[in-house]
Amino acid sequence: MVTPFHDIQTYLSLPRTTGLRLSPDGSRLITTVATLNAKRNQYRSALWHVDPTGAEPARRLTRSRKGESSAVFTDAGDILFTSTRPNPDAEDDDEAPAALWLLPATGGDARLIGNRLGGYGEVASHAGVVLAAGNRLGTASTEADDDRVRKERKDLKVSALLHTSYPIRHWDEDLGPGATHLLTGPVPSDGIAGEAAATLELTDLTPDAAPHQFGDFDLAPDGRWAAVTCTVIGARADRRTTLCRLDLSDGTLTTLVDEPGADVICGRISPDGTTVVWQYEPHGSPTKAPHVELRLLDLTDGSSRRIAADWDRWITDHAWLPDGSGLVLAADESGRSPVFVLDLAKDEVTRVTSDDAAFTDLQVSPDGRWVYALRSSYRAPSEVVRIDLHAHRSAEAPVAAELLPGPAPAPQLPGTLTEVSATADDGSPLRAWLALPSGADDVHPAPLLLWIHGGPLGSWNAWSWRWCPWLLVAQGYAVLLPDPALSTGYGEQFIARGWARWGAEPYTDLMTITDATLARDDVDHTRTAAMGGSFGGYMANWVAGQTDRFDAIVTHASLWALDQFGPTTDHAYYWAREVSEQMVRDFSPHAFVERIDTPMLVVHGDKDYRVPIGEGLRLWWELVSRSKLAMDDQGRTPHRFLYFPDENHWVLSPQHAALWYGTVSAFLSEHVLGEARDYPELLG
Repeated sequence: MVTPFHDIQTYLSLPRTTGLRLSPDGSRLITTVATLNAKRNQYRSALWHVDPTGAEPARRLTRSRKGESSAVFTDAGDILFTSTRPNPDAEDDDEAPAALWLLPATGGDARLIGNRLGGYGEVASHAGVVLAAGNRLGTASTEADDDRVRKERKDLKVSALLHTSYPIRHWDEDLGPGATHLLTGPVPSDGIAGEAAATLELTDLTPDAAPHQFGDFDLAPDGRWAAVTCTVIGARADRRTTLCRLDLSDGTLTTLVDEPGADVICGRISPDGTTVVWQYEPHGSPTKAPHVELRLLDLTDGSSRRIAADWDRWITDHAWLPDGSGLVLAADESGRSPVFVLDLAKDEVTRVTSDDAAFTDLQVSPDGRWVYALRSSYRAPSEVVRIDLHAHRSAEAPVAAELLPGPAPAPQLPGTLTEVSATADDGSPLRAWLALPSGADDVHPAPLLLWIHGGPLGSWNAWSWRWCPWLLVAQGYAVLLPDPALSTGYGEQFIARGWARWGAEPYTDLMTITDATLARDDVDHTRTAAMGGSFGGYMANWVAGQTDRFDAIVTHASLWALDQFGPTTDHAYYWAREVSEQMVRDFSPHAFVERIDTPMLVVHGDKDYRVPIGEGLRLWWELVSRSKLAMDDQGRTPHRFLYFPDENHWVLSPQHAALWYGTVSAFLSEHVLGEARDYPELLG
């Protein structure tokens, strides 16, 4: 049976669904679908309409060479979105920033309503008002000044940045030279035929914005104010976030919640505009793990209260019920992320969905009956579904989500998905997903690949296009996806048992669940490999220095020397809270390089600012100079280094992802299967 996972180019061509928005009247859903461009070197996105009733097939709404994203509805039902598609009234610019476009609810072509060289980020709209994030240079007092200096920098090829604050990088992005400002204006009218179309008349609400000051925001239903996550810079470059209120009439910024020693994250404003949901996340320390609490701020008296205090789960999404009586939540739970309802009067949480899946992008219908969401798992990528809250209440039990006709059908898989369980050394229950190739049995057991997730606060619970086990299952491997200590969805204690002890419980959990898997008759205990990226790469490095049980190890964007990683990563203040000198002494993989006796494939992108390239360079040097498989006097070593000069933490461009999988496959084939396979030709 040939599936899309048997050929990397076919896999890359599969459409990918992201994001979901429901119109104010509940009659329309829009989602974004990304597909490969004609050159097969980049993804471009388009907006699609999905019928909330499920009666009609999905319908494409936009089509352009550049693609569209960040779609939101206005109260009138128009769709606002950002795109770098060319301005029809100006010459094409391949490096144009994201502009703001409006697609009328009544039909017709999208029209440009906002175009600035600083571009647009997050966008919201209510009551005929638009609130948008946009970057502005610190030296610019007006939009015209900002455009002029940006144009001069571009024309003169100036890229220098003068930093006055911290951080200076984020993931793969250099921060600066501008700062995020919050801009507002009325939704423009359609205009009159023969005249220039009306555009946004923007007011900068935050002309004195500091670098990194503003984060997520939510616009109130009346369009008069917004709740905003604001950053406060502390001594010694530490920082925390607070919850603020931004008045759209005059730009007055008021702090609503400030919790020293914690981050306060802005959530959603209630339908009546009197309450704000916010998340309280106390900072971790070498002896205390962070956790997430959900709280409500009553704007009438300024008081806050914790909700669902007895519910020990990691919340990932939330939305209000239309009558304000409760919240719809998604939260990690045992390798899934189900939908729950929180009754505020009773302060009780009830599970709504029975699916073995993860739900995101929660949207509640105006009548409160339906929850629309994207559902994914390792059985299928993101699909648009609806969940019947009335049926859930009637059954007094979780119900299955209903699949809506979407733009991207689920691909056929090359195997089956099952679960493995075990018990940790301290008695903690452990579990993992196991993806098995078709035909694996006691006569034809499959070689095992242990794939360790990143984070470390995360879970293997949702489909990932970048980290896809089925591409390796299609080549005959059984792929194990475990959630060891530090994983979310198992309670605070499960995180705490691995906090600041990365090489202890997380490592022993991985070995325990691996042992349980290798006891299966359909898995070959004589042919094994381990692989991981980011924190998973740290664990791969740690595994390499602690055991020689695996035939090969792949380590992607990995932490190698903790004392070096801490000060050079993009947000060093975060890691400094956990990574103590004692943790470096006990659990830094580089200290065990001389024990490594397993062939390792090192992968790193030069534009990775989360785990800087220095980690990969030092790892490579120490492998070839100090490991048990160091270069011999002929310059030979079984270790390999796959380097991407222009890639980031994930290696995202389509053909680089193809090279990634091709190289990993060839490396594993040689050392696990004992079969020589050519490395991708494009590597030269």
